[in-house]
Amino acid sequence: MEQNASGHVEFVHRSYPADPQQLVLIRRELAGWLAPLALSETETADVVLAVDEAAANAVRHAYGPEESGAVELTLWTEPDTLNIEVVDHGSWRPPAERPTEGGRGIPLMSTMSEAVLIHYDDRGSRVLLRHRIPHGAAVQEGTPEAPTPEPSGA
Repeated sequence: MEQNASGHVEFVHRSYPADPQQLVLIRRELAGWLAPLALSETETADVVLAVDEAAANAVRHAYGPEESGAVELTLWTEPDTLNIEVVDHGSWRPPAERPTEGGRGIPLMSTMSEAVLIHYDDRGSRVLLRHRIPHGAAVQEGTPEAPTPEPSGA
């Protein structure tokens, strides 16, 4: 996790295996990364929920049943704005168990975020979520650094 001189979290990047079991780890680590930004509990929950939906979509739809893949999370701040990008390198596929039902992930992300931008092409999908953060949010004492990635065993 990189922090600038004023104490803002500037940049975090992590790659996870595209596995539904990784979603719990993604939510937990993201909540830790958000701690220095002095968001309310509700704001933090909104950000985590929006990112969870984007990551879950990547895990469920980007890779085929016999494909392994990754979900990448990048978090950075700009003045008064938190940006989180969720990226996969697969091809979007509808869920096999409910091919005719539409999901609620994109509307939910739009409700929880100030802005949602989605781009997909032959290189994969990118979801950018933007959220307002309090001006001058300072890093809190004792905030842990971003964890070192553990081997996935995959």
